[in-house]
Amino acid sequence: MTGSPHVRRPATLASLAAELGVSRTTVSNAYNRPDQLSAPLREKVLEAARRLGYPGPDPVARSLRTRRAGAVGLLLTEALSYAFRDPVATGFLEGLALACEQAGQGLLLVPVSPEHADVAAVHQAGVDGFVVYSVSEDDPHFRAVLERPVPTVVCDQPVGVEGVDRVSVDDREGMRALGAHLTTLGHRKIGVLCMRLGPQRHDGPADLVRQENTSYPVQRERIGGLRDALVDAGVDWSAVPVVERFEHSPEAGASAARELLASYPDVTALVCTSDVLAIGALQHATEAGIAVPDRLTITGFDGVPEAERVGLTTVRQPVRRKGQVAGELLLQRGERNKPKQIVLPTELVVGSTSGPATQTEKFFSGW
Repeated sequence: MTGSPHVRRPATLASLAAELGVSRTTVSNAYNRPDQLSAPLREKVLEAARRLGYPGPDPVARSLRTRRAGAVGLLLTEALSYAFRDPVATGFLEGLALACEQAGQGLLLVPVSPEHADVAAVHQAGVDGFVVYSVSEDDPHFRAVLERPVPTVVCDQPVGVEGVDRVSVDDREGMRALGAHLTTLGHRKIGVLCMRLGPQRHDGPADLVRQENTSYPVQRERIGGLRDALVDAGVDWSAVPVVERFEHSPEAGASAARELLASYPDVTALVCTSDVLAIGALQHATEAGIAVPDRLTITGFDGVPEAERVGLTTVRQPVRRKGQVAGELLLQRGERNKPKQIVLPTELVVGSTSGPATQTEKFFSGW
């Protein structure tokens, strides 16, 4: 069966221009530079395009011609769903999207696994620059980003990368303030629940060597800030138990709290390096019948909406603003050669989950 000889070929920019009796530039401007045409003329071009089946300029051809993709790449070393599930990542993504929206740019998520070294997604991403969201110092995907001849902005980590803009908060000072709050309340027997300290899966106690050798500077600084405050209060840091979780979820926080309290039933406070872990620790406390804060103080870090809802004592950081600033640094870079380092403020939020230390041995016996 042969095709009909009367099938109409798709309209092209040239045929549309000929149909309207205008130049190709006029048709192109209707799509790419609408401010160059009057409103009636642009509507006339677009109406004719719809009638003739012209789909608009080829974006691939346009990017080849202009050598611009019109999009920012967000490197996220997690599964794609993490960007929409984790409240800190979601807030950051919202801020970055706002900056892209205001600049008329697209946003391309480049999620990669921290457990695999395939960097093809980075090499193939059609973007004009990258925002790198909180990756480890030795991450191969980040090294692949640096090999691309495009500007890059790092959020949080890694640190000290030459020629790269960075936006962050003072994690160490934020946690030091939280630690000082706890020692003022009389807490000396404190346990720590922390996020992953390395790219390989590890769930369990993190000794001093692992704490110091972590490839995630944010965790190193948060743990270090707490250590500073406790040492100032006369606490032997080597006696402070730290339990690590690879996954960042309330379930991971609950299991970490259960593990730590089973081995150290005399702790009076659990300090979590994120609100997500702290929310999980609170869930465990509720299930185990542990009164918070009467018997156990629990704190977090980040200031996510759920933390505010449950009254968590935490360190609030401007997550949405951080994403917006990262986007603005990238999109407004211009011809600037000197990198910028922007540190946003944190705020200690004292909620209902922290209280004076109590003698807890009689409460926790038998865990």
